[in-house]
Amino acid sequence: MASFLFAHKVIWRYNNSRQGQEARLMEEKKTKSEGLEWIKALLIAFGLAAIIRVFLFTPIVVDGISMMPTLEHGDRMIVNKIGYTIGEPHRFDIVVFHAPEQKDYIKRVIGLPGDTVEYKDDVLYINDKPYEEPYLDKYKAEIQDGTLTEDFTLQDIPQIQANVVPEGHVFVMGDNRRKSKDSRHIGPVAIDEIIGNTSVIFWPIKDFGFVK
Repeated sequence: MASFLFAHKVIWRYNNSRQGQEARLMEEKKTKSEGLEWIKALLIAFGLAAIIRVFLFTPIVVDGISMMPTLEHGDRMIVNKIGYTIGEPHRFDIVVFHAPEQKDYIKRVIGLPGDTVEYKDDVLYINDKPYEEPYLDKYKAEIQDGTLTEDFTLQDIPQIQANVVPEGHVFVMGDNRRKSKDSRHIGPVAIDEIIGNTSVIFWPIKDFGFVK
């Protein structure tokens, strides 16, 4: 009887030990599986972030004062990189593009392919039609001497052979006309050099919102 009880006890301990080992193995497998799932999720997240940054949207920091008062130095914005892959730039879009100086500029589209562009007495004329520029009203009101934008026509731009914006190009200008290096100096910008358009400031928080 004693031998039977001893054998039963040994078997019970063995079974418990085996069950414990199996439970630990299952727990280890579960932990490893969860770890692999987390790694997969992180890799997918990083991959999606890279795709979004390269092909869809990317953040930029405004460098300089050429777009004041609309944009200020240090503003952080989101650039939409897919808009012009399926469409064309629109007049008065704010765009980021590769400039000849091997750096990126942010300016406003004024003239589209085939347009004539002229400024006279601080008024924009496109194809001989006057256009209002409400985004310049603040600076115009502050000027004490002269005009915000000096008179010019496309014939005054050395890089433009005819009196129209060339096909496949746009004419861009900074809103801070007296402090902007733009198409008046570097010529028209090839649409292929445009990274995308932007209209959203996300930092600083106090300026969060859309700009026009």
